[in-house]
Amino acid sequence: MNGNDVLEMDSVSDTEGETVIGMIDEEIVYPEEFLPTYHSIREGATIAKVIEVEFNGKKDTLFFNDGIRRIDFILVYEDEDKKEFEKKHIFARRKRRREYFEASLMKMGMELEATRSVVDEKLMFLKIHMPWDVLCTYAEVLHIKVPIQPNDLSCRPSLWNYVSWVTKPFYPNEDLIRKEAEYFTAPFEKDRLEYFYIKDKDLFFTPSMRSRMAYYILCRAPYEIRGNIKKFGITKLLDGGVYKAAYPLHDSRFNVKSTEEDCPNERYLLFQEWAHPKSFYKMQPLDLIRKYYGEKIGIYFAWLGFYTIMLTVAAVVGLGCFIYGYKTQETSTWSKEVCDPDIGGQIVMCPQCDKHCKYWRLNSTCEASKKLCIFDNFGTLVFAVFMSVWVTLFLEFWKRYQAELEYEWDTVEFLEQEEPPRPEYEAKCIYEHKNPVTGVKEKVPYSTCGRCMRLSVGIGTVLFWIMLIIASVVAITIYRLAAFFAFSTTLRTEDLKELEPLKEYVTPQMATSVTASLINFVVIMILNMLYERVAIWITDFELPRTRTEYENSLTLKMFLFQFVNYYSSCFYIAFAKGKAVGYPGQPVYLLGKYRNEECDPGGCLIELTTQLSIIMGGKAIWNNIQEVLLPWLKNLYARHCSGQSIASDKGCPRWEQDYHLQSISKIGLFYEYLEMVIQFGFVTLFVASFPLAPALALVNNLFEIRVDAWKITTQFRRMVPEKASTIGAWQPILQGIAILAVATNAMIIAFTSDMIPRLVYYWSFSVYPYGQKYSHTMEGYINSSLSIFNISDFPEQSRPLSPTYNITTCRYRDFRYPPGHTREYEFTVYYWHVVAAKMAFIIVVEHIVYFTKFVLSYLIPDVPYAVKEQIKREKYLTQVILHETNLKLVTKRLKSPEDEITEGTIDHLSAEEGDFD
Repeated sequence: MNGNDVLEMDSVSDTEGETVIGMIDEEIVYPEEFLPTYHSIREGATIAKVIEVEFNGKKDTLFFNDGIRRIDFILVYEDEDKKEFEKKHIFARRKRRREYFEASLMKMGMELEATRSVVDEKLMFLKIHMPWDVLCTYAEVLHIKVPIQPNDLSCRPSLWNYVSWVTKPFYPNEDLIRKEAEYFTAPFEKDRLEYFYIKDKDLFFTPSMRSRMAYYILCRAPYEIRGNIKKFGITKLLDGGVYKAAYPLHDSRFNVKSTEEDCPNERYLLFQEWAHPKSFYKMQPLDLIRKYYGEKIGIYFAWLGFYTIMLTVAAVVGLGCFIYGYKTQETSTWSKEVCDPDIGGQIVMCPQCDKHCKYWRLNSTCEASKKLCIFDNFGTLVFAVFMSVWVTLFLEFWKRYQAELEYEWDTVEFLEQEEPPRPEYEAKCIYEHKNPVTGVKEKVPYSTCGRCMRLSVGIGTVLFWIMLIIASVVAITIYRLAAFFAFSTTLRTEDLKELEPLKEYVTPQMATSVTASLINFVVIMILNMLYERVAIWITDFELPRTRTEYENSLTLKMFLFQFVNYYSSCFYIAFAKGKAVGYPGQPVYLLGKYRNEECDPGGCLIELTTQLSIIMGGKAIWNNIQEVLLPWLKNLYARHCSGQSIASDKGCPRWEQDYHLQSISKIGLFYEYLEMVIQFGFVTLFVASFPLAPALALVNNLFEIRVDAWKITTQFRRMVPEKASTIGAWQPILQGIAILAVATNAMIIAFTSDMIPRLVYYWSFSVYPYGQKYSHTMEGYINSSLSIFNISDFPEQSRPLSPTYNITTCRYRDFRYPPGHTREYEFTVYYWHVVAAKMAFIIVVEHIVYFTKFVLSYLIPDVPYAVKEQIKREKYLTQVILHETNLKLVTKRLKSPEDEITEGTIDHLSAEEGDFD
């Protein structure tokens, strides 16, 4: 066929005799160097076009009008012929691209059928079907693993088998969701069909496999070629408005069973046994989730469920620690001294800001000191060590569980296979590069210098945004200083009658901490929304080669930003606030103007607890609003605008019902993972200051599992199934957080809480007034932890304007010599004892915990022994069934008739060889 020939295409007809594929008049030129798949298309060929067919009235059908060919994917577009005249030129270009794209799909073997919307006549739905030959071709390309033989390894008896009658109510109904048969599997090979376990060709490839293969083709089919530039991929067409949507079909409505025969109703089952609120106490049907949504969705919910189960143990221990602190708060000796009118009521504290702040009585912080006792006690130390061990056990046991899922879900060798490049990467390949593995020259989208430039821009942008967050933290710190000044002058005014009932509870420190935490939470949310767009743009600009590389790059950028954004204020309160304040006669100033913040006499731990509770609580509420309320309102508004309620009465087809659902984000479950990993950081990094964090996380996760399930099952279109063997880049991030958590909790106990100074006082400095015998009591601790300052030593720029009430000295939180001493206002011996004890505590605790983590990691194997046996058995069967059988056939073909040796001759030669030996 020469360049002027016209491409002839066979028409495909349905059972009613209507033509589905025909010809159009417009011609588009194809270059010689077209993709190999389209070798039959030559220059001058005309493009085949899909002809519209009428909807057959079966609203639950998952097939073409002929009732035979299954719908594997849906594309939605608006009919350009129905548009207004002034925009005809725009829609004509879109029409050309769409027709070119559809012709490419048909040349790749896909079958198409178009149906007009029953509600909006401008809306067209293009149904895509993949025939058996095409499925076989791309199953081999994508290394899809399929059954070769039923699993003949019997499951070993487990302890759970004997108590199954107890746990049965907590699992999905086995009459509805039946356990599937287990098979040994191997990567599909088209030339060896007879060796695979094929019962029914129509059911051999699951709907999720078919959708994945269809999407693979859609991402690589060209829609326009200009010179040497090829434009291809459904993603660009969706962005350019050529198509309005692209999605695989749900198999039924979520709350009503399908009327079609042999419909598995998996969506309905998932809603009833997983997403429905009545099933909140049940385990998740992970195999069905994986079968319906793919391994990537399945591994997320498996990880989330496992994390939630492990949180149960941490929550129980943390709740016990909290109850212990609550019960002992009234018996705390140092808290009693703060509240005692004869002790705390007689101690006058120095003003905590310059000039306008007033002197104040220590017992005004009585309620704050009681609350601090709940969290700052010996139980907190035990819980912090426990959590360091818990996080190690969580990660190690997750590796084992993940290995089991890898085998069961056929993703063991997924990472070892060559992952195909992203279409966006392939579209920009213009430079030649020698592959270091194969030695073959291949095209890449950038030179070495270009790659360095892209990475430099990405790193620079991330660093800029991190500096922006640090600037916001500094701004909030300045707000703290200004707010504390304002609250100090307001809340400690004696004649402010309206605040009299709250004075006992609302101290300047508490009011400053709460308002600053709320403002910080708002700033965090705003910066999050801005940076999300920036991170995606940077990652797109870097142009990673594969989908995995893209997600890992985006994950690292987003987590670094979120880490600084969420945790910077907590790190400031824990390790910076109150650490460099000087003393009243020589205070330290921030930026030479703002006097540094001081902690309460009991330390900054209660402020850190307040910060954590506000951020964790506010984040959970905001996320639930985003995940539940917004999708529901969007779908409600879309149905109202499109009149879908009327369409339902008319028998709205399955594909049109799905179209009115929300589309999935391009980065899929990224935000769900990010939300949980940030929560994991709060639970582990700062748990020494907030033992209730695991309990709050547990409650949140119980809702999160069902909310996510409800959201993707009822409010979103069906996701394109993707393979995944692990949780990806989140695994090393979790391990990094676990390692950092040991150091942060040890430092919180050492530097933020008052536990170490109290222990030093208890064991070294608490003695009877008339003797040298240690009494081991906390009496007198408050007096020993407060230094004395002569008010006549105030410099002019910081001297208080308030009256002195006939006092000559005031107290402040530090360990310094009193005025009149030969080393006045210098650090005492007690201070250096405390510093040494803090450093020794950090070193000892870190080494013990790290050693324990190392031992546990060594003793707990990553892959269970039973799984290793099954993997070996599967590899052996694959070798025997596929490779050795094929080797025998090849050997037989290579033997020429005249050189063949009979079996008797071979035996004779073998016997002679044996005699010779």
